[in-house]
Amino acid sequence: MKERETKFDIIAEYYQSHYAELIAFVGKRIDYTDEVEDIVQNIFVRLLLSDKMISEITLPCLVYTVARNLIYDFWRHHRLINEYEHYFKSTTSCGNNDTLSIYSANEINQILEKGIALLSDKKRHIYKMCIYDGMKVSEISKTLGENYKRVENYLGAARKEVRQYVDKMLA
Repeated sequence: MKERETKFDIIAEYYQSHYAELIAFVGKRIDYTDEVEDIVQNIFVRLLLSDKMISEITLPCLVYTVARNLIYDFWRHHRLINEYEHYFKSTTSCGNNDTLSIYSANEINQILEKGIALLSDKKRHIYKMCIYDGMKVSEISKTLGENYKRVENYLGAARKEVRQYVDKMLA
């Protein structure tokens, strides 16, 4: 228990003394958006929840590593949103709003289900556990008693086959 108190004390002291420095570090990399404070807060939340051994010597390196990773995650997410918005705008502004060319959610779901049905039994079972049950690869491997890498390979192959089928059907 004493180790945890000292860990929290070290993090709290670092937070108080270096908060402005971290705001500047993160803000410089994401143009001082509203997300800067959220990212800095998430740095310390992750540190508090971390099981890693934290000392006054290791904390600065760990803080900046977590900060850098959160900044990468922010930009990765930002890029995906921009790509989706660009795709959405380009598909809706075509001027061709023919109702026959637009698939309904029900039709897309049926195509997806047909694609899943074409998978082998093992791939289908693993794919459904991931998609419908929201299980992670590690959880699936424990549940099925399979090797982690084997489950990961089955899931990757299943996703690829379903994606190819859906692309072919929607083309």
